[in-house]
Amino acid sequence: MTDPVDDPVSPTGTPHIADHTHADVSGGWLRAATFGAMDGLVSNTALIAGVAASASAHTVVISGVAGLLAGAFSMALGEYTSVMTANEQIDSEVRVERSAFETDPQAERAELVAILTNMGMSPETAAKATDEIHRDEKKALNFHMVQELGVDPWEKPSPWVAAGSSFVLFAIGAIIPLIPYLLGYESLWVGLVFGGVGLMIAGAAAATFTRQHKVWSALRQLLFGTVAIAATYLVGLLVGVAVT
Repeated sequence: MTDPVDDPVSPTGTPHIADHTHADVSGGWLRAATFGAMDGLVSNTALIAGVAASASAHTVVISGVAGLLAGAFSMALGEYTSVMTANEQIDSEVRVERSAFETDPQAERAELVAILTNMGMSPETAAKATDEIHRDEKKALNFHMVQELGVDPWEKPSPWVAAGSSFVLFAIGAIIPLIPYLLGYESLWVGLVFGGVGLMIAGAAAATFTRQHKVWSALRQLLFGTVAIAATYLVGLLVGVAVT
């Protein structure tokens, strides 16, 4: 007999064939990559604008490369630490839940019955479902964690993937506004155009994964980046005037 989990049946009684897939939304590479790319583009374009307001092209290149390296390593370390800390907190909660399973299993069963009842099951159905779920302690523990905390302890994001994604995408984003300078075009405006185009591409690329409107996402990132870059340029200009 076919397992109903493997061969689900639609409300009409006909077998349902899976016709769609879901992306990984556990907070792994996509969030870190998007954050890294946007931060690299905005921070380094803003840095270049601020330095170029009162310094030579040579100084702009040195500052831009330094900002790229410092930002990429900082982002990677921050992502690794934050994801690792979040995973350790989940592990800690798993230990708390496992201890409750061992010390007071009946209370855990009653808790799950209450959860299922609140979801719309009748008390009798909830009790029967709880009995079946608790036959496998590992699966029961996982089910409790998902229902109580909204996290799956066996689907945690990798801190290495988050760190690597953040490092690579920050470096790519940060080097884009530097390209004209590295090619010999000592023009801030050309660098700003490169940075703006990069922001729009990054916004549209992120929208591909989130299924949002690509044009709107691109323009939104350009707007946010422009505000940050303009503010930094203004500060750099004022500092340059004050120093001279």
